[in-house]
Amino acid sequence: MNKKQLFSIPVIVAALGYFVDIYDLLLFSIVRIPSLKALHVPEELLLDKGVFLINMQMAGMLLGGIFWGILGDKKGRLSVLFGSILLYSLANIANGFVTSIDQYVTLRFIAGIGLAGELGAGITLVAEILPKEIRGYGTTIVASVGVLGAVLAYWVADMFDWRIAYVIGGVLGLALLVLRFNVFESGIFKEVKAQHASRGNFFMLFTSGKRLLKYLRCILIGLPIWFVIGILITFSPEFAKALGITTTVEAGKAVMFGYIGLSLGDLSSGLLSQVLRSRRKAVLIFVLLTCVAVGIYLFQSSQSLYVFYGLCLLLGYAIGYWALFVTIAAEQFGTNLRATVATTVPNFVRGSVNIFTPLFLLGRDHFGITGAAGLVGITTIVFALLAVWKMEETFSKDLNYTE
Repeated sequence: MNKKQLFSIPVIVAALGYFVDIYDLLLFSIVRIPSLKALHVPEELLLDKGVFLINMQMAGMLLGGIFWGILGDKKGRLSVLFGSILLYSLANIANGFVTSIDQYVTLRFIAGIGLAGELGAGITLVAEILPKEIRGYGTTIVASVGVLGAVLAYWVADMFDWRIAYVIGGVLGLALLVLRFNVFESGIFKEVKAQHASRGNFFMLFTSGKRLLKYLRCILIGLPIWFVIGILITFSPEFAKALGITTTVEAGKAVMFGYIGLSLGDLSSGLLSQVLRSRRKAVLIFVLLTCVAVGIYLFQSSQSLYVFYGLCLLLGYAIGYWALFVTIAAEQFGTNLRATVATTVPNFVRGSVNIFTPLFLLGRDHFGITGAAGLVGITTIVFALLAVWKMEETFSKDLNYTE
């Protein structure tokens, strides 16, 4: 293994960028309750307003995913790494000064657009600059370091007021922006750019049935990940109450434990894919583990606070194939569409919360909070298993080609 390449500046900067991205992305889940109370939202509306704000942030990420993905294939991976971090950093600083729900909604939408570009561009760049034998290690480093941003977000939100926590996130992003001036563009992208090939044509994904199915599979395998994050972890206080836990569960602490587990899972799944020499087998194992973890979380009978947080850790570990999932998306398509796919796929998965949450809220009235979550969760897992079944193996695939 070439350690010098594995720990090169692009890999380190991509990892730190994703670290800040996750800090900002998950901060709302951590400060949801205190921030909404500070804006005078009644207790009975905390869940509904929280769902609406998350949906608006994810709607921004859906739009941003398409914009940054196309830009990354047309102008280069670095253009996204610079533009996206600048946008979400400024939006998060402004978020520290909101005085109304309308302002909060607007800035979470804008921040969502900015946050959409970070992971896809970083993974694409790392996958293209590293030899195929070790690129799995590189993308694993990016994700394993990156998801720990949620842990920092919890600590900062615990020590400071929620407004200051938003400002700190924005300042971290602007500081990282300076480091990015030392990052170089992907050589593979430069070759394709010189060929004047059609790049960043989002509609090319829909002009071929084979290409469309491949794209949909990339999205479907990630659905269980964001179901767990967007519903089970984000609304952990409500689930704890439904499960009979009388001690108050802190959403921020649940997020922290979930993302510690996710970091460990990303490390494990990435290494497992290298050992098995298969992305598909590693993803299959972790999707099945997610099914088990969700079942235990929703139907466990212990009323222990420690057990509950331990289950949040288990859930995070089980969905810890996020880096692998985005790596697969990057490896499935040619250089002229790679950034478009690697950026849109994770954001469409994140945006799927806009589908999950209404279904979850609708089902809650009929089956209760745990029953509704169970139905939504098993649906996402079945879709993921079907997607893995027919997916192309890309472990040793040469990425120097075009669609």
